[in-house]
Amino acid sequence: MIRLSGFGDEISPDIDEQMKVLSSEKISHIELRGVGGKNILDLSNAELEDVELKMMDQNFEVSAIGSPIGKIRIDEDFDAHLERLKRAIELAKFFDTPYIRVFSYYPPEGGDIKKHRGEVIRRMEAMARLAEENDVVICHENEARIYGEGPKECLDILKTVPSGNLRAVFDAGNFVFAGVRPYDDCWPPLKEYVEYFHIKDAKMKERTIVPAGEGDGQIKSVLRDAVKHGFDGFLSLEPHLAQAEQFKGFSGPDLFVKAIRALKEILDSIGADYDAK
Repeated sequence: MIRLSGFGDEISPDIDEQMKVLSSEKISHIELRGVGGKNILDLSNAELEDVELKMMDQNFEVSAIGSPIGKIRIDEDFDAHLERLKRAIELAKFFDTPYIRVFSYYPPEGGDIKKHRGEVIRRMEAMARLAEENDVVICHENEARIYGEGPKECLDILKTVPSGNLRAVFDAGNFVFAGVRPYDDCWPPLKEYVEYFHIKDAKMKERTIVPAGEGDGQIKSVLRDAVKHGFDGFLSLEPHLAQAEQFKGFSGPDLFVKAIRALKEILDSIGADYDAK
């Protein structure tokens, strides 16, 4: 069965409000990225325990740690960044989720990230080994300006670092902004590696973000084929309908509910079995 989740900090910084809105749409999973205006990796242990208790009280579970790992320049200190990944792993274990969202690095100032492929691969290999040692799965998200922005480079990472602990997050909206068609150009080469979806749609010409099904993300076609081939993982809403920034987006309660219902309409139209009907 498909399970729905979402970036709660797109609803509100307040974890209670995040869960209230998701619960109103029968969603009981959350992708943790920000709480109280802080990135999840920067919360103290006491703050994390408070989040956990509130989630337990509302019968919520964590679908993934929405970490910013890999969202630094390729010439920045990797050893220090690897320590951040270790913290993300601690959080994944604390919240009992196998998944941590990661990225594949920005270029140096004024540079071209494709000229740094070797270092990207070295870093992704080190991250995958750490994931293997700790029995977690790092899921690489395609993202603007990083090495894995388009399907060719995403596939390069996944084939060159052949690890069951390194998988793909498929974000249709981000592929649209990269100038490629998600179902036609990205899904065929990547689908065997996709472990997790971020649900965001966009219009290519206007470069605007819209609810699922209203843009050029070909989300219905992608999900129909995923369901046909047995996908039963998470679809995590990251709609960015009010604001899109480098390290976070925002939609607010009303627009987030609109995004949820747009996704449910797609799932109903393709006859998908999901947990938030």
